[in-house]
Amino acid sequence: MSLFQPFDPDEMPGRKRLRPLSQVPVRLVLPNLITLLALCAGLTSIRMAAERRFELAVAFIAIAAALDGIDGRMARFLKTTSRFGAELDSITDFLNFGVAPAILLYVWALVDLHSFGWIAALIFAICAALRLARFNAALDSADRPEWQASFFVGVPAPAGAMIVMLPLYLELVAIPHGFLTAPLVFIYTIAIGLLMVSRVPTWSGKLIGRRMPRDMVAPLFVLGVLAVAFLVSFPFETMTVLSLAYLACLPLSWRSFHRRLNAEGEPESDDEPAAPPPASEDD
Repeated sequence: MSLFQPFDPDEMPGRKRLRPLSQVPVRLVLPNLITLLALCAGLTSIRMAAERRFELAVAFIAIAAALDGIDGRMARFLKTTSRFGAELDSITDFLNFGVAPAILLYVWALVDLHSFGWIAALIFAICAALRLARFNAALDSADRPEWQASFFVGVPAPAGAMIVMLPLYLELVAIPHGFLTAPLVFIYTIAIGLLMVSRVPTWSGKLIGRRMPRDMVAPLFVLGVLAVAFLVSFPFETMTVLSLAYLACLPLSWRSFHRRLNAEGEPESDDEPAAPPPASEDD
């Protein structure tokens, strides 16, 4: 009799299991292992925040976001998607992109407002949970036009976690901590939380870059290297620019979605998401 329960990934409905899982292929475990590493990064971020090592706390949330972008794609590439992996990913996303940023902002600035600061942290974490729950529930919604797959409904949880830390980036770059920091962070944190649960259409980038002209491959490599170099050399300056750019793109994505919606002549329902969600929020 085995001491531990055998691992059963509970594969997605509609996929026929060819043989009993007496032995589990490594490729079946690897995506879940990456998800657990992301969970460890989020938990470590909470520890770094408690120790007031804010640079490392931000770095571990960014690492969690990077790992979150890898595990789902690897599962689909290896054809090992499962209900177990989807549930584990949702729990991990809530901690990494809801709880960890909320605690970080509370320890850094919101603690100055005492109970009001904690309320802002709670609101952000709750909005992240609602965002992820709505996303998972929408997986079973009716099919929508294919072009809407390039839009999310609201700000995705990973993006919300990264842009909600914008005030912290600014302090780590140049702006000193002042008596107005906590009230401004209070308002900003709640605003980003509400954006996550809003119906604002945001670009997902799912359908961007699947194919490109061959003469654009080399410039893409150069841009990728430059982006990594800036993140390593000037991490908080780069994150500040990226966060501001993302916020600036929200009105553009709203305009793009509704222009396309009007062109197609399709009514927008209040009972269903404006876009069919992709397989994971990191697409």
